[in-house]
Amino acid sequence: MGDGAAPRALLLDLDGTLYTDAGPIPGAVEALGELQRRGVPLRFVTNTTRRSRRLLAGRLRGYGFAAEPAEIVTAVMSGVALLEARGWKRVAAFVAPDTLEEFAAFDLASAHPEAVVVGDLGDLWSFDRLNRAFLHLMDGAALIALQRDRYWLRGDGLALDAGPFVAALEYATRKDAIVCGKPSAEFYRAALASLGATAHQQATGVVMVGDDLWGDVQGAQHAGLGAWMVRTGKYRADVVAQSGIVPDRVIDSVAELPSLI
Repeated sequence: MGDGAAPRALLLDLDGTLYTDAGPIPGAVEALGELQRRGVPLRFVTNTTRRSRRLLAGRLRGYGFAAEPAEIVTAVMSGVALLEARGWKRVAAFVAPDTLEEFAAFDLASAHPEAVVVGDLGDLWSFDRLNRAFLHLMDGAALIALQRDRYWLRGDGLALDAGPFVAALEYATRKDAIVCGKPSAEFYRAALASLGATAHQQATGVVMVGDDLWGDVQGAQHAGLGAWMVRTGKYRADVVAQSGIVPDRVIDSVAELPSLI
């Protein structure tokens, strides 16, 4: 989507775009409320793997956003859909405790899982956990990366996300991970399907808005969507300049969105 075109529907990242650990981005609650009053179609799309959709909706509502679980498209949802499609029932889930409820239909206690699912465990990662995932993979399990973001912005600054741990397992096992969240095209197709958008409509005004250069911008562009980057969250001007990735538009924050639609 060119810089001058107004989007007809939005996909909105969460962490770093609508809020951070410090609370909502200034003006974000009011901006989203205005867009919703106008009836602008939108979905909340996230690679966050630390919470279920139910808990994410609760967090959004706690900040003042109007949000329902059905409006949220997550990397965890994509991972569950992949497991179901492959018929894998025995799963080793390396995900945050608040995310485990999304895997209730799977056997999480098997000594011989068919798939290793990796999300962002943050401070819960340890050598023993990573080595256990490694051993399952060497025993024949498939490697499922709910996402492979490089880093994110938490309260005390930038922190490693799931991507570096996925890369370590790929390096050690020589297995390629199946990536479920952004930037995979399948993830974006699922988000568009949630909106009711068809492949043809991708090129006619659906825009991804986020703070991640690879997942939000490059991923969306590869999937045929427009991509707007916000100067909040983990945005770094020098990283953008050195990356070779060019957002369709860079805005100060989501607070600007009502004036651009």
